[in-house]
Amino acid sequence: MGKADFLSPKAIANRIKSKGLQKLRWYCQMCQKQCRDENGFKCHCMSESHQRQLLLASEDPNKFMDYFSDEFKSEFLELLRRRFGTKRVHNNIIYNEYISDREHVHMNSTQWETLTDFTKWLGREGFCKVDETPKGWYIQYIDRDPETIRHQEEQARRKKQELDDEERSAKFIEEQVRRGRDSKETEETPVYTELIRESEEEKIAFNLGASSSTAGSSKSSSVLGASALKASTSSTKRKDPSSGSDSSRAEKKKKSALEEIKEMEEKRRMKQSVRTDYWLRPDIVVKVVTKRLGEKYHKKKAVVMEVKDRYGAVVKMVDSGDKLKLDQNHVETVIPAPGKRVVILNGPHRDTEAVLEGIDEKNFSASLTLDSGQQKGKRVDIAYEDFSKLA
Repeated sequence: MGKADFLSPKAIANRIKSKGLQKLRWYCQMCQKQCRDENGFKCHCMSESHQRQLLLASEDPNKFMDYFSDEFKSEFLELLRRRFGTKRVHNNIIYNEYISDREHVHMNSTQWETLTDFTKWLGREGFCKVDETPKGWYIQYIDRDPETIRHQEEQARRKKQELDDEERSAKFIEEQVRRGRDSKETEETPVYTELIRESEEEKIAFNLGASSSTAGSSKSSSVLGASALKASTSSTKRKDPSSGSDSSRAEKKKKSALEEIKEMEEKRRMKQSVRTDYWLRPDIVVKVVTKRLGEKYHKKKAVVMEVKDRYGAVVKMVDSGDKLKLDQNHVETVIPAPGKRVVILNGPHRDTEAVLEGIDEKNFSASLTLDSGQQKGKRVDIAYEDFSKLA
């Protein structure tokens, strides 16, 4: 009987069956051929091409096994990284997605006999975090990409900087509270005495503004009022200058502490409010970090000519003079040599020109001296990503 026609129902059914997954025991990994039944697998094992492959594998079996093991491991980890990232997931879920590809490397051709052995090996080698539960083995991918590690270190540094600012402000407030308590303790406490009336006929007059005063019973009420007014004016004139200066100094001291706290909080709020997620501006030097444009532009410097919609810019390459339109995620700031002029791109000193004094590699920041604005001459510490070289 001749072979079925290409468009015949039988040929179409055979092609549909061959596309799907078949039984693993009828798959030959050496020849990478899937058979549909036991008879087909038997015929394949007796074929000349299979015998030739067996002779090649028998010369160095470890070489072929290592190759298939590396292929299985790399494809499995790539699927785990791309599909689930660093999430904790059951190993059987990943394996079912992996074997859904008809061209995958089968586990029976690798050095691992079961999926559990492969999971334990990933944990021992440090590729993943593995843990056993009553429901089975769970794995979590460990991302060792340099770009990811740099991003995590940058986030940790920012969190530490925010915590340091909060701790510094808390210590400053505690110090002000302690100084206020100490100043209250040193102040003299007033002494209160009992009001004693020597005779019942004697009238008592209170002099407002003076410490204490008494008047005789023979004086009239109008005289008492006049004398009280005179006594109050004279007493205010005869006040001890030293005591007045002390009270004003204490009041000034309290006000200054409160003002300092308010000023610190205001600066902190201003620092958080003026920080934005866009930083591009014209006339600065940047470095192209994206690899999508090829090696010709990768890690090359350019000058920002024009900013488009805050997050994009038209840049001119320094070497070739080519003009490109890039997103701010495709470029990074350039740190010049000490003594060169820079411009601050983010934070409370945004758009302020400065001079680079030194670099602190441990804290990923630099010391700048402001060269413009109201705070000209002030020295500040700015993170690497918040300033760039002037063109």
